[in-house]
Amino acid sequence: MEITEDSLDGLLIALYQALISGGAENDGTRGENLELLGVTLRLTKPRARLSRSEDRGKPFSALGELLWYLTASNKLEFIEQYIPHYKEEARDGIVHGAYGPRLFAMRDKINQVENVLTILSENPGSKRAVIQLFNAEDIEKRYPEVPCTTSLQLIGRQSRLHMSVTMRSNDAYMGLPHDVFCFTMIQEMMANTLGLELGEYYHYVGSLHLYKKNIKDATLYLEEGHQTTFEMPKMTQSRPFDLVPTLEAVEAKLRHGEPVDANAVAPDPYWADIIRLYQAYWASGDDATLDVLQNAVTTPIYKNYINGRRAMKRRIFRSRETQG
Repeated sequence: MEITEDSLDGLLIALYQALISGGAENDGTRGENLELLGVTLRLTKPRARLSRSEDRGKPFSALGELLWYLTASNKLEFIEQYIPHYKEEARDGIVHGAYGPRLFAMRDKINQVENVLTILSENPGSKRAVIQLFNAEDIEKRYPEVPCTTSLQLIGRQSRLHMSVTMRSNDAYMGLPHDVFCFTMIQEMMANTLGLELGEYYHYVGSLHLYKKNIKDATLYLEEGHQTTFEMPKMTQSRPFDLVPTLEAVEAKLRHGEPVDANAVAPDPYWADIIRLYQAYWASGDDATLDVLQNAVTTPIYKNYINGRRAMKRRIFRSRETQG
């Protein structure tokens, strides 16, 4: 099965419809699901990597996971704050299948991202620019989780950088939106580093499935209808990987309740807005702080996400009051 769309929402709508109407019953490791085999997803506008849906438009956990990757971390302590279910995949505070060390420090020494950038800078048309995430070691022992992603391939053609991602398995509701966001962000960071335009994104999956526990939520998402395509702004900076230490330091301050001036630490409005999204996630919940952030962001759709974060914090507060 092949699906081509210009946005994440377009892909999700077509995919959920196909899974609910024609997915095969399967009893997987993590529960009963509807499954499609051998699925190809093609995203023609990778910057349209965020959903506009009220239900699926949650960039904060995706930004947390992206920074986890970029800092080459496998620590549960960091990612659990954004995605609690990683606790089920950790042993002694370490997530074996974490992508960050495999991208930037495979076997404790191989920086695959840097190696691929070198290959493509010397020969933009190379077909060897492949990053391997799934290892032979992953099936040598039994781990709570191993990488769902097997490989990333970067392909330069006509001054554009395309990315092909191959997955052994993909959860269509929880995992897929994060995968598309994180991998297309890395794709754009690599394109900028190489001085290439952003190309298309291809996502190949052996088993693409929707767990039955998520069918109701997927159906509610479909009832929202198709959203107008929204693209994130074009990424700035010719060396975006150099900004990772800054983002890491900012996130650490926010995590500990320390103030951050996005304009002072970011090189431009694009990255200042990214920092403001981290600020909105870690904001204590007072409306005044979120008002300031909502007014400050220069990308209009981010205002909606911050407002959604406000609503979520209110629900959490009311729930705690009720429990108390």
